[in-house]
Amino acid sequence: MSDRTPYAQQVLAGQSIETPSWAFGNSGTRFKVFAQQGVPRDPYEKLADAAQVHKYTGAAGSVALHIPWDRVEDYGDLARHAAALGVRIGTINSNTFQDDDYMLGSVCHPDAKIRRKAADHLLECVDIMDATGSDTLKLWFADGTNYPGQDSIAGRQDRLADVLAEVYERLGDDQRLLLEYKLFEPSFYTTDVPDWGTAYAHCLKLGPKAQVVIDTGHHAPGVNIEFIVAFLLREGKLGGFDFNSRFYADDDLMVGAADPFQLFRILHELALRDALLPASGIAYMLDQCHNIEPKIPGQIRSIMNVQEATAKALLVDHDALAAAQRAGDVLGANAVLMDAYNTDVRPLVAEVRTGQGLAADPLAAYAASGYAEEIKAARVGGSQAGWGA
Repeated sequence: MSDRTPYAQQVLAGQSIETPSWAFGNSGTRFKVFAQQGVPRDPYEKLADAAQVHKYTGAAGSVALHIPWDRVEDYGDLARHAAALGVRIGTINSNTFQDDDYMLGSVCHPDAKIRRKAADHLLECVDIMDATGSDTLKLWFADGTNYPGQDSIAGRQDRLADVLAEVYERLGDDQRLLLEYKLFEPSFYTTDVPDWGTAYAHCLKLGPKAQVVIDTGHHAPGVNIEFIVAFLLREGKLGGFDFNSRFYADDDLMVGAADPFQLFRILHELALRDALLPASGIAYMLDQCHNIEPKIPGQIRSIMNVQEATAKALLVDHDALAAAQRAGDVLGANAVLMDAYNTDVRPLVAEVRTGQGLAADPLAAYAASGYAEEIKAARVGGSQAGWGA
């Protein structure tokens, strides 16, 4: 049996997991948005909170923006503010689902004027990438239909392809777009990008600067997500990964909350291809809202969950696994995976943190810092960030 511990420590020390700006604002369900004290009032304060997550985990050095939620007058100034806090602007996320004009879709809408409006917003997001130094544009479309016969299914794919091609042509040499898919919601009959196959087909046609992003909460129950990971990795089309968790039909639970074994299995496929470090080109990000838990600790705990699952995946003995697979030893191969999964990796991850000059327990260190009390006292007045989910 080979000792994978040194390699695991090396990868964990270099792991990077992006935090989403919107996770620090107020959020909720369809029924209620729950306000919390100390919530940021603008993108600058969101970045300050994100910097706290990085300060105590050492693994969250970039922050994703969502436009127009994070719109500011001077994006260069916002990027400089991020750098002063020790983080940087990461993925730029578009929003074509919160405007009344998009009731029947955005880039797939039957009205050309609405499609133009949506396309212009996507091009604006590329402008913001230029201003902030971001190299990744993430596109998720709520487009779809609610009733049979409402619109042409094939026609909507044509419209989608046309807009994607326009945005693709606008990208710089070092920029890319990631196309995200979701099984359903808010449309309940058809969704225009419902699965990885649809996203893959569009990205394949667009070219090398278009890749698929997998969101762990966007699949039907029972879907084997690790198969999708393995396939897209093999094709060189896995560009991003949004971590969260789900029990039923949404994706706003903390990563690892519903099925930590699934998270391990996914990360195992990524570890097999040495695709866990930033050099792989895969953008790893948390995409979750904290409805009832405090925002910053929720992000810290999520980072810790990913780190622990990553550590277990890195401890899988690849040589022993391959030997058992070649021999057709079904139980032996499964046992190799289970031995790694059942390992208590918390001491290993804590050792990596202390080796980086960080506290072994990020949550305890943050709680002792007094930052939560400071922002509750300071952020009085103004409008808290959030949206009416």
